[in-house]
Amino acid sequence: MGLSIAVTGAAGMLGSHLVTRLAADGHEVTGLDLRPAETTPQGARHLLADIRDGAALARAFAGADALVHCAAALPSYPVDQIRSITVDGTRSVLTAAEQARIPRVVHISSTAVYGLPKRVPTPEEHPREPVDPYSSAKAEAETVCEEFRARGMCLPVLRPKTFVGPGRMGLFSMLFEWADERRNFPVLGRGDVRIQMFGMADLVDAVVLALAAPPEIANDVYNVGAAEFGTIREDFQAVLDAAGHGKRVVSLPAGPALAVLRGLERGRLSPVYGRLLYKLLDDSYVDISRARERLGFRPQQSNRDAILRTYEWWRTLPAARAATGAGGRTSRDPWKQGALGLAKVFF
Repeated sequence: MGLSIAVTGAAGMLGSHLVTRLAADGHEVTGLDLRPAETTPQGARHLLADIRDGAALARAFAGADALVHCAAALPSYPVDQIRSITVDGTRSVLTAAEQARIPRVVHISSTAVYGLPKRVPTPEEHPREPVDPYSSAKAEAETVCEEFRARGMCLPVLRPKTFVGPGRMGLFSMLFEWADERRNFPVLGRGDVRIQMFGMADLVDAVVLALAAPPEIANDVYNVGAAEFGTIREDFQAVLDAAGHGKRVVSLPAGPALAVLRGLERGRLSPVYGRLLYKLLDDSYVDISRARERLGFRPQQSNRDAILRTYEWWRTLPAARAATGAGGRTSRDPWKQGALGLAKVFF
């Protein structure tokens, strides 16, 4: 028999995929978001509301058996909004869930809470060492989760790597656009760092596992990401190869390129933010053995699989290319390339 499951951030990339999967599995799903849903599958309903609106949350959560909290601000948001949505919003959601007596809440966090760890693969026990407003808000939201867990709430916390799949735009849209326009694509340094990502379908599977696991298993913190991943040069080159124009990943001297990108960031002329810049200079992957051993997590997609599936989806949507100047308020929007768009002429 299906459950009644509420999903915050239901119009976002993860939220929309999750609503579709849960409805297909026979659950009754209530999605909540500030934005309308692109589609609402049979067995689901979508409510327009802010996660900081306690009255709206009470209506959405009434009678729910479980909740998945996906809603959060992206790094591209203004600093005050990042904290308000991610930290205050999480407190509002958990307060409403507690009042509604929802027995289980799955919180979607991020490996960003580790900051820029030098220990790789990074285990869940690694200290939270945020380095920017986004990672600080994600870390503080986890602290809020710990408060509610201490009061008896079953509260699995998933820390996914950057997830990729049909519907994902963000900075990936820049790679896809340059590949389609017969351009080479730059990387900082040799591009030989290993950056773990995560297929969307695998992330949805991880959420489903956290919803179904016995409380003594579920009530923990889990890293989730791809089990197979290569270097950033290899993964980006796979997209250029799929485009079929014979273009290559091109190395840029890391020091000078980093200085230019930091200047563009300060002048708000580029969507590439500081933590991402430094993450591209070192290996970045987490230990997923806890999720494997305790939840039975078995990711099916490698980095390359996930990126290529996203690229295949992107190529079917002419509107996606026309929208490359859009704002980037969600992972489903292409980010403004700013001055980086002008640099295409050199590649």
